[in-house]
Amino acid sequence: MGRSFILLFFILLHANTLLANISTDEAALLALKSHISSHSNNILASNWSSSVPVCSWIGITCSSRHHRVTALNISSMQLHGTIPPHLGNLSFLVSLNINNNTFHGDLPQELAHLQRLKFFYAKNNNFTGAIPSFLSLLPNLRFLNLSNNQFSGKIPSSLSNLTKLQVLSIQSNFFEGEIPQELGDLRYLIVLNLQYNQLSGSIPPSIFDISTMQVIALSGNNLTGKLPKTICDHIPDLEGLYLSRNSLDGVIPPNLEKCRKLQILQLGDNEFAGTVPRELANLTALTRLHIATLHLEGSIKFSSFSLFPQTWYSYISPKLTGEIPMELGNLKKLQTLALSQNELTGSIPDSIFNISALQIIDFGQNKLSGTLPLDLGRGMPNLEIFFCGVNNLSGFISASISNSSKLRQLDLSQNSFTGPIPKSLGNLEYLEILNLQRNNFVSDSTLSFLASLTNCRNLKVLTLSGNPLDGVLPASVGNFSNSLQIFVADGCKLKGVIPKQISNLTRVTRMSLDNNELTGHIPKSVQAMLNLQQLSLQSNKIEGAIPHVICSLKNLGALLLSDNQFSGSVPSCLGNMTSLRELYLANNKLDSRLPSSLGNLQDLIVFDVSSNLFSGEIPLESGNLKAATHVDLSNNYFSGKIPSTLGSIDKLINLSLAHNRLEGPIPESFGKMLSLEYLDLSYNNLSVSLSCPMMHFVVTPDLM
Repeated sequence: MGRSFILLFFILLHANTLLANISTDEAALLALKSHISSHSNNILASNWSSSVPVCSWIGITCSSRHHRVTALNISSMQLHGTIPPHLGNLSFLVSLNINNNTFHGDLPQELAHLQRLKFFYAKNNNFTGAIPSFLSLLPNLRFLNLSNNQFSGKIPSSLSNLTKLQVLSIQSNFFEGEIPQELGDLRYLIVLNLQYNQLSGSIPPSIFDISTMQVIALSGNNLTGKLPKTICDHIPDLEGLYLSRNSLDGVIPPNLEKCRKLQILQLGDNEFAGTVPRELANLTALTRLHIATLHLEGSIKFSSFSLFPQTWYSYISPKLTGEIPMELGNLKKLQTLALSQNELTGSIPDSIFNISALQIIDFGQNKLSGTLPLDLGRGMPNLEIFFCGVNNLSGFISASISNSSKLRQLDLSQNSFTGPIPKSLGNLEYLEILNLQRNNFVSDSTLSFLASLTNCRNLKVLTLSGNPLDGVLPASVGNFSNSLQIFVADGCKLKGVIPKQISNLTRVTRMSLDNNELTGHIPKSVQAMLNLQQLSLQSNKIEGAIPHVICSLKNLGALLLSDNQFSGSVPSCLGNMTSLRELYLANNKLDSRLPSSLGNLQDLIVFDVSSNLFSGEIPLESGNLKAATHVDLSNNYFSGKIPSTLGSIDKLINLSLAHNRLEGPIPESFGKMLSLEYLDLSYNNLSVSLSCPMMHFVVTPDLM
């Protein structure tokens, strides 16, 4: 009977303990709820209530054995607030997931009490401060993800105390300093993700000695030094190596061939020299190979008024040299091959064009020569992006290219390709970007290839500049779909008038037809192109008045009409186009007075009306061009005094009023233009005193 009584006592005691502990869990969770200031659809407010058992609350999992909270998952609930110290009382917690919210502040030290915790996910929040020291006190932790927060400071070497850790992901924070070599003591680590921080120094060799490692991701830091020659001797299971966008140098180790399970190898945006190792061809599981500067996961980006992708202007030296190994054609699983912005020479191996899995090829900005295969496209049915611009390639482009029927982006620019532009390109229904500029492509006099391209209903960017097409811009150009946003055909020997059907391109934001032989007038139908941000028709033979309908283009940021034969007055309604940033009307036959309404363009940066027939006084309102850095009114017939209001344009860098009929003194207000670097007032009838603040700018015979 005594033993029965003792057993009953312990059962009752254990029951009371269970009751107290689940109450503790409930109190901890309600404290968390009280620290949340907003939540979508009021999910927690209506569900987390003392009137409902804790284990039935949303996001809560309890163990059947101990009846305690073992998992808390409130990810992606749009929660905003802080994490209270009470959460450390969830002593049976195994998994904590608060991903994808907007929690902020520090993580409380009391979380060190979560001694059973194995999984801690807190990515995509706004946590700040250093990595909490308590993390190294969680002996059972296996997964730790603090990515995409605002943590800062150094990575503590004490993380090496987490001897069971398998995944460490702290990418996209503000960590600095060196990678602790002690991380090499994490013998069970599978994923190490430290990408996109501000880490410096060399990569600790110990990282490459963790035999369980499958992913090493260190891209987007300031890491330096060389990769170990024996990099893959001890990591046979490595599947992903991400080292791009650092300052690593030396050669690419041939030893990489020992990582036979490697699927993704990203080494771009570094300072590697030497050649592309032929041994990489032994990585038969490889699907992505990036040793380039330009990465192509997203679509190509164009600046507002620049034709080239912005990223193509960042050069990194030294670069890889030599030829592309023909053995790379053995990588039958390869989906991405990016070797751009190096100094690779020789021809592109034909074997590359027979890798049927390829989706992306980027060989842009090298010194490659030779021709493309006559059956181009037949061996690459899955190709979506093909960049080989800025090389020394030549020859014809085969009509068979349309066999790569999934092509979305095709860049053959700045080579020496010849022959006609294949009409078969019109069969590429997914084509979005076609860049053929600066080659020697030709066409018939009707530019019939344009009619075929109108079948590409997804085409967004078409650039043809610098090819001797030598034909008349056809009316069929108006048949492009409303997907077209950029149409550039500078220096193509285009003739005839601009067809009125151009107005059908209602989604075009940039149109440039500079340096051609276009005649006639700007069609009034252009007023329908309401999305136009840049209209550039410079260096043609277009005549007549600047049509007033241009003033209806309310999104126009740049109007470039210089070097034509425009005549008459400048439409005063241009002063209502407050979106204008650049206005080039130089070298025409424009006359009359300059409209005072142009002073309304307070965001105008460049204003050039030089070499026309303007007369009368310079409007006082010109001083309202507060954002202007470049103003050129030279080579006209302006008379009277220089308005002192020009001196209030304090951002002005270049000002030319030369070759006019201006008279009187140079305004003293010019002394306030502190940004001014170039001032030309020559060939006028101005007077100047030796005490004039502009004297050091003006030294011409007619002013002394």
